Amino acid sequence: MVYYGNGGLMSPNTQIQSIRAIEILDSRGFPTLRVTVRLEDGTVGTASVPSGASTGENEAVELRDGDPRRYGGKGVLKAVANVNEIIGPRLIGLDPAAQSRIDRMMCDLDATANKSKLGANAILGVSQAVARAAAATRGMPLYDYLGGVGAHHLPVPMMNVLNGGKHADSSLDFQEFMIMPRGAQTFSEAMRYGSETFQALKKLLHERGLSTAVGDEGGFAPVLESNEQACELIVAAIERAGYEPGEDIAIALDPAATSFFEDGRYQLSRSRQGEQTSAEMIALYRAWLDRYPIVSIEDGLAENDWDGFGAMTAELGARIQIVGDDILVTNPEFIRRGIASRTCNAALIKLNQIGTVTETIEAIQLCRKAGWGFVVSHRSGETEDSFIADFAVAMGGGQIKTGSLCRSERMAKYNRLLEIEHELAEGAVYGA
Repeated sequence: MVYYGNGGLMSPNTQIQSIRAIEILDSRGFPTLRVTVRLEDGTVGTASVPSGASTGENEAVELRDGDPRRYGGKGVLKAVANVNEIIGPRLIGLDPAAQSRIDRMMCDLDATANKSKLGANAILGVSQAVARAAAATRGMPLYDYLGGVGAHHLPVPMMNVLNGGKHADSSLDFQEFMIMPRGAQTFSEAMRYGSETFQALKKLLHERGLSTAVGDEGGFAPVLESNEQACELIVAAIERAGYEPGEDIAIALDPAATSFFEDGRYQLSRSRQGEQTSAEMIALYRAWLDRYPIVSIEDGLAENDWDGFGAMTAELGARIQIVGDDILVTNPEFIRRGIASRTCNAALIKLNQIGTVTETIEAIQLCRKAGWGFVVSHRSGETEDSFIADFAVAMGGGQIKTGSLCRSERMAKYNRLLEIEHELAEGAVYGA
């Protein structure tokens, strides 16, 4: 055995031998990266990086080529080259278990606040692939390697059943209407609750002559009369599937309000509800809480509406979970500000918003310390990579957001969680 630079033991044959990236396509048909880390002992760890459509202005930068001759400028060959020519050579010979040191080295190589030089997509691909290689060479599942003995909680899924906003060509201003099978006793039972409700919703839409085409995340994208009608349909679907709204299955919303915020007002133009102030949006949500079994609202106001978020949390935070996504962007700096100003009571956690496994874990630790909830989340442009499923179990947060009950890039995460539940057997605990 030899000693690693930070004092840990390292076997020479578990050192990083090579790191290579290639350009692949995500679920929307746009380019992204797949990174492969190979160790001296032959162990391989791979990771594919997702991409968001509804992105916060303070997210770490997803590096694109900007060449209109390839993929309309969305190619990622620059990010691929940064992995192969800059990041990879600097990490050869290191122990993949030194996750925090490796992540810090990549951040130092980039030397920008938002990872705009090398690209957060390049850095995250390496960070996740390193974690996978480290787990594999030790013969451990990723959730066990990252989470240790406490990694036995299966998260409650937020299942996207109706899509709007930037994720679908529908009449809905709000981006996501989700169901949460909180009354289930196991994760596998939760999947059954969700699947049966999703199929019941499909039948309801068909009976009413509404479209059952799906959006980017697999939720149905019908033309409805209002945002509120989406909630009514979901309640009807829950009941038709044989479940009790609010008891067995609750509703979660992601309006993604930044997408319809213009000139200081919220423009509910798709549903023809007109302009709304922050106070009027909060009043709308309060009225919905009295009518529908809503337990969580994510990005109910715009990313720079800090005062509005604070007012919403003060008024509704004792009743429901107020989740910050675009306003916090999984960034410890913004989460600290949110905690200090009581902006939210939960954070959405997206690895590619911040760009490394280490920084994502730091963000979660801040949430835990503050008594906040957190939701590990996918992106609208996904791949078949199921890293976030293991990560959610490792972090023990009790909630995951990874899309609807269709589209294989979404189901890959759910199916991985079913595998984990099977592996944990009687040790598995469902929910927070």
